[in-house]
Amino acid sequence: MAEVMACQATEEQPQWGGFIAGRGYKPRNREMAHQNLMNNYFNPNSVYNKEDFRHRFRMRRHVFERVLHDVQHVNPYFRQKLDIAGRPGFSPHQKVTIALRMLAYVSPADAMDDTFVVQLYKEEYLRQPNPADLDRLLRKVEYRGFPGMIGSLDCMHWQ
Repeated sequence: MAEVMACQATEEQPQWGGFIAGRGYKPRNREMAHQNLMNNYFNPNSVYNKEDFRHRFRMRRHVFERVLHDVQHVNPYFRQKLDIAGRPGFSPHQKVTIALRMLAYVSPADAMDDTFVVQLYKEEYLRQPNPADLDRLLRKVEYRGFPGMIGSLDCMHWQ
C-alpha cells in the first residue's frame, strides 16, 4: 500500500507584495529603459527635439518637468526606490510618463477627480475661463475656422 504524505506546515507567505521564495527574477531592464527615455527626450542634445517632445507628451518639456517636480513632493510613489533585492525601481520620469499615459488613454475623466493632478493644478487649470481666457480662445478658434465655438465638444457652454 502506498504511503500518503501529508503536507508540512510552512511559513505563510504574504498574499501580495514582497519576495516569495522560489520565484525567479525577471529582468525588466528598468535602467536601460530610463536611459533611453532620458537620451531620447530629456538630456542635452537628446535624439528628439522640442517639437517631437510636444507631439509625444502633448505638452512642453518645462510643463512635464514641473509636473515631475511637483508630484515627487506630494506623493512618495513618484520617487525612485530600491526593490527588495536592492535594485533600483522605475525612475520618476518613467512613473510620470506612465501616469500621464494612463490619464490620457485609459481611465475615464471622472475616475481622476481625487488624484494628485486635481489637487495640484485645480486652481490654475480646472476652472471656468475668465473674460481674457474666452477672448484668447475665441480668437484662436476663429483663426482655425470655427468662429464662436467654445465648449461645444464637451457639451459645456459659457456665456
